[in-house]
Amino acid sequence: MRDERRAGFVLVLVIAAIALVGVLLFVLTEGSKTVLFQADAAYLQAVERNLVASGLAWARQRAEAESPGELGAAVELDVTNMNIRDAGLQVTVRVPQGEEPEAEVATSCTRGSRTIRHTDTYQIQISDTDPDSPAN
Repeated sequence: MRDERRAGFVLVLVIAAIALVGVLLFVLTEGSKTVLFQADAAYLQAVERNLVASGLAWARQRAEAESPGELGAAVELDVTNMNIRDAGLQVTVRVPQGEEPEAEVATSCTRGSRTIRHTDTYQIQISDTDPDSPAN
């Protein structure tokens, strides 16, 4: 009879340990989901900043090279060389009457089930100096 009680006690301890491990795994899983969500958000924000910077660099180069009459159409830029999966970049360069050129940059990037789409307009500063000429 004593051995049966001891075996029953050990069985209860094993079941309690399994339940405790299950609760700990649940807590750790929820914590890792939060960390993964924050990592994805940080990645998407960094990708968005890179896309906007690339779009503005392209828009500035185009605004300096072209006459105002040739600007205004939306251009979908190829971002495959940036190694960003599921990303898109569309830039529209406009020159309002009597103002500095402006660029409308529309970005889209996806990671997992999250997608960030952002559109904003930026002023483009055109430099008056020639980059090929030596500085004074």
